Amino acid sequence: MKSALLSAIGSVVPHGGLPVLLLLLLTYFTSTSTAYDALDPTGNITLKWDVISWTPDGYVAVVTMFNFQQYRHIQDPGWSLGWTWAKKEVIWNMMGAQTTEQGDCSKFKAGIPHCCKKDPTVVDLLPGTPYNQQIANCCKGGVLNSWAQDPNNAVSSFQISVGSAGTTNKTVKLPKNFTLKAPGPGYTCGPAKIVRPTQYITSDKRRTTQALMTWNVTCSYSQFLAQKTPSCCVSLSSFYNDTIVNCPTCTCGCQNKTAHGSCVNPDSPHLSSVVSESGKAINTPLVQCTSHMCPIRIHWHVKLNYKEYWRIKITITNFNYRMNYSQWNLVVQHPNFDNITENFSFNYKSLSPYEGLNDTAMLWGVKFYNDFLSSAGPLGNVQSEILFRKDKSTFTFDKGWAFPRRIYFNGENCVMPPPDAYPWLPNASSKLVLSLLTTVIATLASMFILLN
Repeated sequence: MKSALLSAIGSVVPHGGLPVLLLLLLTYFTSTSTAYDALDPTGNITLKWDVISWTPDGYVAVVTMFNFQQYRHIQDPGWSLGWTWAKKEVIWNMMGAQTTEQGDCSKFKAGIPHCCKKDPTVVDLLPGTPYNQQIANCCKGGVLNSWAQDPNNAVSSFQISVGSAGTTNKTVKLPKNFTLKAPGPGYTCGPAKIVRPTQYITSDKRRTTQALMTWNVTCSYSQFLAQKTPSCCVSLSSFYNDTIVNCPTCTCGCQNKTAHGSCVNPDSPHLSSVVSESGKAINTPLVQCTSHMCPIRIHWHVKLNYKEYWRIKITITNFNYRMNYSQWNLVVQHPNFDNITENFSFNYKSLSPYEGLNDTAMLWGVKFYNDFLSSAGPLGNVQSEILFRKDKSTFTFDKGWAFPRRIYFNGENCVMPPPDAYPWLPNASSKLVLSLLTTVIATLASMFILLN
């Protein structure tokens, strides 16, 4: 990637492409070196570990996971959380979650712990878990919604009883090497840090209690760590130009270079058997054969132009035969989102990552109507239209202004077509001159006929 960056720099600098150069540098460093998201600069997942009571050989704690990301969520098959114990701790029992392995508990003669592994991995329990195994905010199958889309379901909790851990604030050692998978890679977790104990207010609101000890862990997301290739792309069209700008070729892979079986022709007579055989590998896309090979395509169409308004149509198409997207969302950056008039069939929320800047919108489906994006096929798409009010000081169809600056699908940055490929306005100036010349000639001809 560094060689590609250097060649790009060499191609843009001699042509006065300093803004493009800065964009390339920003894209490179934010995608490879950090987990910074320009549209959600403070977004993260925070783990809060509250020790609520001591036991003869350890403590009982409530672990709560807060998804403070505005639009990035964790969908089925859900999150998995791991760490490494600092000493020789064991997990006696859990409520609201479970470890994936028990480990070697052979040294315990009576009373076998829930888990004896040095590096346990915890997963959420499924919906329908018996009530005596639940606590508040548990048992969602690991699904964790985003803060802006559904704050009531952006929290997940479980209770853990830890043994061989110490029984005072000074003898308890914080776990290390936290990992969060959602369900694949992408999140990087920092070290646990002791913070002010969490306070609780009783139901009558007359008394406040607090945890015996609290530590936090912050996990940040990087799209580059999650996947080496993009997962979505954007295509464009408009009413004033016959050109349909498709996603760039080989955006998410090439048909002749991808692994065998990763691309299926929709007209294949064996399509259903291929999809059913590969259903177990849900995290590996099985996409419809296209020029771009992306699981998701977002199409932005400039549809109509009125005197004081203009209208666009957004279509999201799923080309992945292995994945249904529940609670999907779209984040779009365009300067006219500061004057949106009406949104049809999608939910809408304005995102303002920076004070005084209102050019980013979050869109998602209406519950029980189009919040579920089916896998590839006749039903594998959702669409809506948006009506904007024109600001005469900024509005124009010229130079691609009507198209989005950036689009995210489920928190993943989608690849845009190159700016020089955007649908451009027809060359109206030459047509206008020709029209005026024709009118003048016709007028002179009419006058000549009348005079004679």
